[in-house]
Amino acid sequence: MFNALIVRQDADSGLGAAAIEQISLDQLPEGEVTVAVEYSTVNYKDGLCLSPKGGGLVRRYPHVPGIDFAGTVEASDDARYKPGDKVILTGWRVGEAHWGGYSQKARVKADWLVPLPAGLDPRQAMAVGTAGLTAMLSIMALEDHGLTPGRGPVLVTGAAGGVGSVATAILAHLGYEVAAVTGRPETEEYLRGLGASRIVPREDLNETVKRPLESETWAGCIDAVGGEMLARVLGQMKYGASVAAVGLAGGAALPATVIPFLLRGVNLLGIDSVLQPYGNRTRAWARLATDLPLDRLDEMVKPAVLSDLPQLGADILKGQVKGRVVVDVNA
Repeated sequence: MFNALIVRQDADSGLGAAAIEQISLDQLPEGEVTVAVEYSTVNYKDGLCLSPKGGGLVRRYPHVPGIDFAGTVEASDDARYKPGDKVILTGWRVGEAHWGGYSQKARVKADWLVPLPAGLDPRQAMAVGTAGLTAMLSIMALEDHGLTPGRGPVLVTGAAGGVGSVATAILAHLGYEVAAVTGRPETEEYLRGLGASRIVPREDLNETVKRPLESETWAGCIDAVGGEMLARVLGQMKYGASVAAVGLAGGAALPATVIPFLLRGVNLLGIDSVLQPYGNRTRAWARLATDLPLDRLDEMVKPAVLSDLPQLGADILKGQVKGRVVVDVNA
């Protein structure tokens, strides 16, 4: 028997509620690899899955959330993994449609795993998690489209969040000038500690303007906000620059024109981490192991245990979680 955070649906109200329960191996879903989970984390999707209505993501109850985990292979029917191997899982709708990492053991498909890269331990891997993987995929996409240090400042919106925090730290470490956007003035010292050289108040970019183009300001952008802010930023990009779109905290609508694309050759790059091919995942994780300064990674981590998750899930939906939460599922 082992502990798991189980979300059960009330028969009368139809609402879900989470509690720690003891379960057995035969209750886990099917899969080729059983992993002894060491650490997980908290992402926006986890907050949705922990919410009373499941955020539209949970299809069946009872359910174990947790879209990320890292740990040690305990049993495997796939030749690629053997007991004792250290592995990471992010994406593939684990924690949404398939039981996830808020459990001391998990069973998943072998195709969903990647080996833990040299240079990272399981705790550090979950300090990175989906948020950090998304940040690295974004940076790789911007670099593939011509971004290099020295071309000008790189804007990071939602900078105090998980994706933004890791992106800020990596970009600064690689020699980029980072302009960090935040609506929380109390995070300025934190963001400067991660390497941001400039703090941009959210209200400076929240207001829509009628002009489709403004002064060329940003050499690149990683945007976790979307909505009106993304529309505004597109008109401020330098000629040929790119925006990596990773989130929609400010809304899914994009009240923009095609003018930045036609007159300045701006690129809008969509970044998905859920269904990324294996090769892209391993390339990104290898880059994370070398390009993310681990001292700054430690600065953005808040430790947690399974019993903290219901409250943390609610907090992240309100935008009240700073940096990265690392959940020790065995504590």
